[in-house]
Amino acid sequence: MTTLILVRHGETVDNVNHIMQGQTQGQLTAQGLLQAHRLAESLRSEPIDVFVSSDLKRSVDTCRVVAEGHGKDVVTTPLLRERDWGSFTGRYIPSLKGETWPDDIESLEALKHRARRFMQYITDNYPGLTVLAVGHGIINKAIQAVYYDKPMNEIPRMENAEVRRLMIDS
Repeated sequence: MTTLILVRHGETVDNVNHIMQGQTQGQLTAQGLLQAHRLAESLRSEPIDVFVSSDLKRSVDTCRVVAEGHGKDVVTTPLLRERDWGSFTGRYIPSLKGETWPDDIESLEALKHRARRFMQYITDNYPGLTVLAVGHGIINKAIQAVYYDKPMNEIPRMENAEVRRLMIDS
């Protein structure tokens, strides 16, 4: 059994400004960095074997803070990237209400396929270990939807620096 400690990155400048970040790098705010340090403190005594992060800066920065307290490095993977919002990327989220979704947004099917590939990556590479993985709101939701075999809209939203635990058969 592999333990997956799934985490959403700390608060970013674009989170605060309601900007659709998608697969942009993102920058943690002072609050986001504080959230990462609080998370690190809460997990300090927990045995974690591996630290994996999305390859986007906001997740890597969050993961590094937690990994440092365990004396570990961070492995990155594009499988944990946020949903690709296509031409909605960089836009003010409230202004998108009622707009027709463009064809260049990553489909839910593609997102869930990537979530399945991520879970397979974890069990193939880290069987029986405890893995902390820092991702993003929507990809983390997709991972949980696959894990629980539920529609994504039935998975509760993760707050910044929130933790969810999944036990995956290795």
